Amino acid sequence: MSGRAQVMWDEAVTGYDFGPGHPMDPVRLALTMRLVEAYGLDRVARTVSAAPAGDSTLRLVHRQDYITAVRAASADPRSADGSYGLGTPDDPAFAGMHGAAALIAGLSVGAAEAVWRGDVQHAVNFAGGLHHAMPGSASGFCVYNDAALAIARLLELGATRVAYVDVDVHHGDGVQAAFWEDPRVLTISVHEHPRTLFPQTGWPEETGAESAEGGAVNVALPAGTGDAGWLRAFHAVVPELLAAFRPQVMVTQHGADTHFEDPLAHLTVSLDAQRMVAAACHELAHEHADGRWVALGGGGYAVTDVVPRSWTHLVAIAAGEPVDPESAVPEEWRHEVFRRTRQLGPLRMTDGCKPQWRDFVNSGYDPADRLDQAILATRRAVFPSHGLLP
Repeated sequence: MSGRAQVMWDEAVTGYDFGPGHPMDPVRLALTMRLVEAYGLDRVARTVSAAPAGDSTLRLVHRQDYITAVRAASADPRSADGSYGLGTPDDPAFAGMHGAAALIAGLSVGAAEAVWRGDVQHAVNFAGGLHHAMPGSASGFCVYNDAALAIARLLELGATRVAYVDVDVHHGDGVQAAFWEDPRVLTISVHEHPRTLFPQTGWPEETGAESAEGGAVNVALPAGTGDAGWLRAFHAVVPELLAAFRPQVMVTQHGADTHFEDPLAHLTVSLDAQRMVAAACHELAHEHADGRWVALGGGGYAVTDVVPRSWTHLVAIAAGEPVDPESAVPEEWRHEVFRRTRQLGPLRMTDGCKPQWRDFVNSGYDPADRLDQAILATRRAVFPSHGLLP
């Protein structure tokens, strides 16, 4: 093992830009890296780039006709007419789209390769986590599904048990679809209920194909769920399943859009709870996967106040140098925020919350509580497939 962690980064990822007014503003990526640097984390976790994913890699998940369509729309954005999900309000075509999306995919694949080879224990690509892209179409701001590609590359390298844990506010539908029939992959998604949020999938009854029954796990949380409920749900489902599945490597997706400031969803989770789940994923990787951990970004549209702080905590945890939540945000970074956005940056690395949660197994089930109903629905749907009691 040559090092503990690495951060996958290339300034060119900020070219993944759907244009003015689109919620996925690439400034969130640049500001995250500048905050990582302001805390000196780039000196603790080495910064590494990677080549864009080539067609042979992209074909591990995506159809060739779709890749060809992305290239065509990238060369002439005006030609995109909604076919293959390109040229839509969610996924408008832009010049250079293929190159930017393939770079993000390449960084996630490179992270997976480094972890599997043992070059590092942990690798973070916060530009990644584009979990909605389907084999033959773009969806939900996602062109290539780098998370699924990282997992597919791990399987190609010889992994036989890969666990994917997705805590984005939106269901990780593209990753679930990619491995729906594959018993080597366990996908767990903790997200807002599909009744109230895109992509309207991720029901607890979605548990995988007959060949991989129990391989898809979905925890659909009621709108309005905050820290206590979010943490209760995560800990009621994820640790037991990982212990039963015994993954060789964990891939996690840390969309920051569960936050109460996020404009596109309806959960009320704090930065402090997001940091706690990132720390829990780190601990679970060491407990169940010999420390092999690939951590990705994802959604998050409070682009100055939330996303950079959340993902800087993620990098710090992976690097083994967690940032004190009470620490003052470096002044030079706040100047950078104002220079780029004309907004005032946050003052501290905390929302001032002290999240607490009740253990589901030991505290008992409340049949009148919508959150407990959601947890139990998931446990009943999938736990028996893993030899666990619901």
